[in-house]
Amino acid sequence: MGKQLKKLTPKLVDFIENQSMFFVGTSMKEGKINISPKGLDSLRVLDENRVIWLNLTGSGNETAAHLLNDNRMTIMFCAFDGPPIILRLYGVAQIYHEYDPFWDKHISLFPEIPGKRQLIDMKIELIQTSCGMGVPLMDYKEQRQGLINWAEDQGDDGIKTYWGKKNTKSLDGYSTGILNKNKP
Repeated sequence: MGKQLKKLTPKLVDFIENQSMFFVGTSMKEGKINISPKGLDSLRVLDENRVIWLNLTGSGNETAAHLLNDNRMTIMFCAFDGPPIILRLYGVAQIYHEYDPFWDKHISLFPEIPGKRQLIDMKIELIQTSCGMGVPLMDYKEQRQGLINWAEDQGDDGIKTYWGKKNTKSLDGYSTGILNKNKP
């Protein structure tokens, strides 16, 4: 059944690299807990204890606000085909924006995706696998293109205007740091 590990194995890295989606969970000590599904080509394994993902523009920006206040994060992968497995990565994460030097150093790891918003660098403290036998088998069809099409239609200026309206505060009213070059 389940195992706890201190580092990613080559087999787990291969599993991660072959997933079409993953889930990100964050929270603060008080307030709403956020769990977000993520897709597209937006996650990279940097080493056996570190992953980075490209956070794209969305209707909210809870992850950013949470990480600025409490940097705990969990990433979960589920096998929807093949052998059953659930993989959770527990750790601490740092969020970076396009004005951070980290962004310039790491953005080339990802394809050009319109609407890119932040890079999130997670140091993995614990890895846990579990059986996944209750996860349904599903056929993967394709990645949705709606977010990409929407972001292309907005253009860079339109995206930043959208951030100002929808991405600067969490549901609980905390800053996300999205437009603050001096950091909150």
